[in-house]
Amino acid sequence: MRLPSPAQYLLRFDDLCPTMPKERWQRFLPLIEEFDLRPILAVIPANVDPELDMSALDPDFWSAMRELQHAGAEIALHGYRHLCESKGGTLVGATRFSEFAGVPEATQRAWIRTGLDVLRGHGLNPRIFVAPRHGFDVRTLRALHAEGIEILSDGFARIPFRRGGLTWIPQQLWTPTEKSSGVWTICVHPATASDREVAELGEFLRRYAAQFTSVDWVLEDFRPRRLSLRERFYASRSLWRRRVSSPMSRIRKRMQGAR
Repeated sequence: MRLPSPAQYLLRFDDLCPTMPKERWQRFLPLIEEFDLRPILAVIPANVDPELDMSALDPDFWSAMRELQHAGAEIALHGYRHLCESKGGTLVGATRFSEFAGVPEATQRAWIRTGLDVLRGHGLNPRIFVAPRHGFDVRTLRALHAEGIEILSDGFARIPFRRGGLTWIPQQLWTPTEKSSGVWTICVHPATASDREVAELGEFLRRYAAQFTSVDWVLEDFRPRRLSLRERFYASRSLWRRRVSSPMSRIRKRMQGAR
């Protein structure tokens, strides 16, 4: 499959939950409205991650998610509790700890089923899975398929592809970055994003608004298949670059140099 040119962009917001700071999330709403965006909203069903217990429960959170869904946003199941305590090996391998990788399949399926029930109970219709910290394994894929989730937002390729019975829409960027071709998902964490990052996203949107797409459009424009050898090599090289450039990798190098 040829890479689309010019590049197409998806916007994904992670770690959405009732205890995130409402005012920090609301900084992005004018951009969504102004540019008629249809982002992926990665919602945590039952957050117990203390790092995301940042404010009192927002009584308007679920209704706000429903309104955005009605306006065209795509709801994603963002794990279950967002508690990353497992050290199991992951398919993407971007981090050491995860919520799902290494956990028994029956437990993973129960978490996925319960998480879906929570979101659906609030009037949301999740079609996508977003694993906290890119942490999932082949058992996760089987559990997702068994629970009716067929789309995964992850991977470092430049085009959507099929693997493990699911369609993968890659997520490769954490800051707005100009690309010449391909499909690129920009992941934003509203709870921790700085005002400068919000402004940079707004500026990027003003320059490339016409190139922002949606999950439905991506699935309509592409017929995902297994990646070519060339694209698998690109994805592996991109993951390696992310590992060596991560903050923890730089810390380890400094410690080794001090010995």
